[in-house]
Amino acid sequence: MTIDIHAHVTDDLDARLTADSDAGIDLTVLLSTRVHPERASSVEQVQAEFRSLQNVVAGEAVDPSEFAAPAMELRAALDAHPGRVVGMAAAPLTLERRTLVEFVDDQLQHPSMVGIGELTCAPDAGQTIEPVVQLADDHGGLPVLVHGFAPNTEGDLRSYAAIASRHPRVPIIIGAFGGLNSMLAIELATDVSNLYIDISSALQIFVLRAAAGRIPSKLLFGSNTPYGLPAASLKTVQAAITDRGALTAVLHDNAAGLMRR
Repeated sequence: MTIDIHAHVTDDLDARLTADSDAGIDLTVLLSTRVHPERASSVEQVQAEFRSLQNVVAGEAVDPSEFAAPAMELRAALDAHPGRVVGMAAAPLTLERRTLVEFVDDQLQHPSMVGIGELTCAPDAGQTIEPVVQLADDHGGLPVLVHGFAPNTEGDLRSYAAIASRHPRVPIIIGAFGGLNSMLAIELATDVSNLYIDISSALQIFVLRAAAGRIPSKLLFGSNTPYGLPAASLKTVQAAITDRGALTAVLHDNAAGLMRR
């Protein structure tokens, strides 16, 4: 059984899940999104979607009403595919503290919610995730997925590690293999017991292979769909990790343990 720990809701979700199942992916963790690059059919439309994405991952403040529709999309996907997908509750860091807590708590009422994410803080503002981590702690130690890729900085990854150390019940997952800071992510996850790495968007296969040799219990398979193709991501991981025990841990056991499934 393979678990995809990092995938976003897309318009083609039904067909996508069928293809993923054919590839051997049995459970997908869905995240809500305000960006839908799969809708683009021209270079100009792709550019527009990426401009929106850059604003999102840079932690740009927007009207709180913009988060309602993505949350509804995720809820509808969870309702449509019970047992095949689970979800993580969005936690927009630009919301005022009380509004943020209410927004996250409302999403966590859904029985298929297993965590909180993907958190997108402004560059060098990694400390701003701590109220959400505290909320995850209050809910019994739910896993929290943070963005990890640019514009997250080395300082942000170090902040995530420090926050994880202060909240040992909460698994914090650095998303997208830490981007260009993957080696730092590996060092931090080696030292901090509840810090994990989602290996979607891995840029160098030799780094992935080295990470699996050092911390196989800390790596989680992910595709970052629609920015990655799950079947291709799975083939990459299977080619990079040849030890069967490590591969089983990365593809299933580690994520299953965090989600208590």
